[in-house]
Amino acid sequence: MTLDPVHVNGIARLAGFIAEDADDSDHQALARTVWEEWLDPLRAGGRTVVEPVGEQRLRAAAVDEVALVDPPYPTVHGLDSGTINPTSFKNGLVLDVAQAAMAAVPSQLDLHRMRSQVATVHTRGVAANHDRAWESYDDEYGRLRVLHAPRVNRYAEGVVHALSLYLAESSHARHCAGAVDDLLVLDGPLYPKELLNWQDRDAELAELAREAKPRAIVENYVRLVEEFVERDVPLCGFVKNPSAKLITRSLDDRDVEAPWVDDTAMFTRLLERRSGGERDTTDLTFTSWFVSRGGSDRTLAADGDALGIERELEPDSYEVTFFVVYDPREDLCYKVEAPYAFTKDEERREALTTQILHDVAATRGPPPAVAKADELARISAAEKAALRRKFEERFDSELLRTYDDSRWGAEYE
Repeated sequence: MTLDPVHVNGIARLAGFIAEDADDSDHQALARTVWEEWLDPLRAGGRTVVEPVGEQRLRAAAVDEVALVDPPYPTVHGLDSGTINPTSFKNGLVLDVAQAAMAAVPSQLDLHRMRSQVATVHTRGVAANHDRAWESYDDEYGRLRVLHAPRVNRYAEGVVHALSLYLAESSHARHCAGAVDDLLVLDGPLYPKELLNWQDRDAELAELAREAKPRAIVENYVRLVEEFVERDVPLCGFVKNPSAKLITRSLDDRDVEAPWVDDTAMFTRLLERRSGGERDTTDLTFTSWFVSRGGSDRTLAADGDALGIERELEPDSYEVTFFVVYDPREDLCYKVEAPYAFTKDEERREALTTQILHDVAATRGPPPAVAKADELARISAAEKAALRRKFEERFDSELLRTYDDSRWGAEYE
């Protein structure tokens, strides 16, 4: 049943009631205060959690002009991993399957054919061990393995999802690293933040994050940074939906109640420009670079313990640095992350910035290499349903269905 016009109007009245008490006229001023006074550096819990890399400033680039500049990097590679989403069966198994793919601009068809696929399985049985090493198929273009997840009392679905996603992504990145000559852009953050955030979510997850299998996945990212530093080829992460709350939460130390749900909302307010009440869409606006040492980024900070993983470079080389770019045409903020090993050099910071601005301006979205990797790695709803049916046959066990499965069908995800 759909809403009748009278119901729509009634709901709109609710918005009117809320709007009476939702004055955001001072948010712009607060965003300016945060930018101008509190980020050089921002301290929380006795530590410096954010500080500029180089000169701190707000910048703008004309969309039409930056889209036409010669990009600094002749080739760009993108990498992404997609999953079927956690799936539970009546026999007690919980699993997720991820596949990772790397794309190149200009295209490299042999590279696009390559896949790394991981199935992570959780079971309550104490005797079972489903671990299998990497195996090749498709004339060596494909590789797959099974990872038996450490046993948890709760969060089994989240655990199999994170382990599958990040093992596929990090392993494929290292497996294909030699194909990258100029720049690698990960679809998402530089490090496996969902896994690193386990340390703050729950005591059981915090303990799990330091077990051998999760630590080995984080170590993949550490070694990936080291390999690219050794080859002098930069890598970065393009975060399409940034949700960090490091800056906004840190305002509490100043007895300031942040009006924004996360840092992205604050940066959007800071970078959006209006003229005559209308959004100005002529320029991409963006920040300078910052180093981040709080939240999940504290683990790979210079004073972090990296989960006990040995670091071969200077500890600050692994630190997460970032800048934020706002595209007014789509009213979207993106976050770009890169290791300090690359961004400590001003010329390289500028090259990375220019490359991202060029790609965003030209495509009104993520860099083409990232978009292509996303397309290659994505598992469609129909493919997810087909894979689940195959698992049911192989396990001789049906899916543990929910009401949403019945209401929307198996392909609703």
